[in-house]
Amino acid sequence: MTAKLSVIFYILLCLEVGIVLTVLPWYSPFGLGEWRDNFFLLYAANKTGLKGLQYAVSSGWVRGAVSGLGLLNIGIAVWEIVHFHQTVDALQTVPAKTAAPQKDVVPSQSADNLPDNERGDDSGQQSGQ
Repeated sequence: MTAKLSVIFYILLCLEVGIVLTVLPWYSPFGLGEWRDNFFLLYAANKTGLKGLQYAVSSGWVRGAVSGLGLLNIGIAVWEIVHFHQTVDALQTVPAKTAAPQKDVVPSQSADNLPDNERGDDSGQQSGQ
């Protein structure tokens, strides 16, 4: 159940971010100012001394790049919707290798008394013998 909810929330997040990033650079909804009249952008340009920063961010190239990221997020959301069951199954299954890590087995003291040719592993052999 938690895997399904996680995938649903991920899809909603991708859709929301995608729509905002696609639409916001070109329109000013809800009484927001124009893309180039951003207070934080103006503050950053004045603080850093980069007056051209405001002009660069307000250019069509940057607006297009931000909209492209929004379309990419919408594409990810659509892909997740199409592959919903596959993603949920992948989240629910745990690989056997990561389920219970095995600890190293410490050899017993009696293994030290065996000759080298009767040992089961190479841990008792020293170099040069």
